[in-house]
Amino acid sequence: MSGQEAAAEPQDPRLTELYKEFDALGLIPLWTEREDLMPLHPKPAAVPHRWRWAELYATAVKAGELVPVGRGGERRAISLSNPGLHGLPHATPTLWAAIQYLGPNEVAPVHRHAQNAFRFVLEGEGVWTIVDGDPVAMRRGDLLLTPGWAWHGHHNTTDQPMAWLDGLDIPLSSALNTEFFEFGPNTLEDRSTPERSKAERIWGHPGLRPLSGLADIPKSPLAAYRWEHTDAALTGQLELEAEGHQGVTAHPGHAAIRFSNPTTGADALPTIRTEMHRLRAGATVPASREVSSSVWQVFEGEGAFVVNGERFDVTHGDLVTVPSWAEVSIEAGAGEQLDLFRFSDAPVMERLHFHTLPASVAERTTH
Repeated sequence: MSGQEAAAEPQDPRLTELYKEFDALGLIPLWTEREDLMPLHPKPAAVPHRWRWAELYATAVKAGELVPVGRGGERRAISLSNPGLHGLPHATPTLWAAIQYLGPNEVAPVHRHAQNAFRFVLEGEGVWTIVDGDPVAMRRGDLLLTPGWAWHGHHNTTDQPMAWLDGLDIPLSSALNTEFFEFGPNTLEDRSTPERSKAERIWGHPGLRPLSGLADIPKSPLAAYRWEHTDAALTGQLELEAEGHQGVTAHPGHAAIRFSNPTTGADALPTIRTEMHRLRAGATVPASREVSSSVWQVFEGEGAFVVNGERFDVTHGDLVTVPSWAEVSIEAGAGEQLDLFRFSDAPVMERLHFHTLPASVAERTTH
């Protein structure tokens, strides 16, 4: 029985005619749709899900043998498709995640788009991404940014393939109808391989801001956030906690950092939050919820996510999606620390003020 039929029992002929008039005029009454339009709490279509890195990488290798990189398709990127999103190439309704695979000595041509993007390197080196003409080395543990409208291409200088995680705000851009794309040159003009990019030479000095760049920039001008700095920051938090200092970690045994724009202190990308987390062996992150969807990748170690009561054991490279308002807790394995990369749509939720809840709603929906 439809909502209209349920609302109209016993059926009044005049009401039947009214609903026919609604249909003819392209109208739908709120009283038949309210529970779907305005539920008591978020009911995302996306579901908690885990993708195994070993399986993703093996599939990417096969694609590397069969699918060329070049003009048109542009990238050999294989997107994570959330089972709850009915075949869409989206990890969540706002986030796109993919494994990108570049074979030996291959070149991915230059293009640009309105969507914001990043690359997180799980393992390997030898690829340089050229962002607005600036060659940026990609190495294990590095976060590389490609803000919206930045020209970018990649080239592999080695005889070995390399794969990494791509993250973009493609679904959000699609929902807002803000998609633009532009092809660039067919070849990379700069094939140099500097140890440090020009952006790093200007902006990559922790806590130091050049006087030549005092204007706030909405997208981070720093193209690479290097693992050596991320690792040192996480290590320092846990060392200080072990020495008895209070408030230096997010939870007992849980260090965390956020990648930020050095000109503003805000998120490195305007629509995507990027973070790195480290849990001591055996540590846990207690269950929580937030009005934001996210994707996590295991950088090192083993552990488990429990999302809405469903347990996902994870190891090196595995990815887990956490829909908005899903309850999630994390456990590190007993044998070694667990390092996790995370990206989310939190900056968008915060700017729209969807992330704060009245106390009565928060109490009701967390129990």
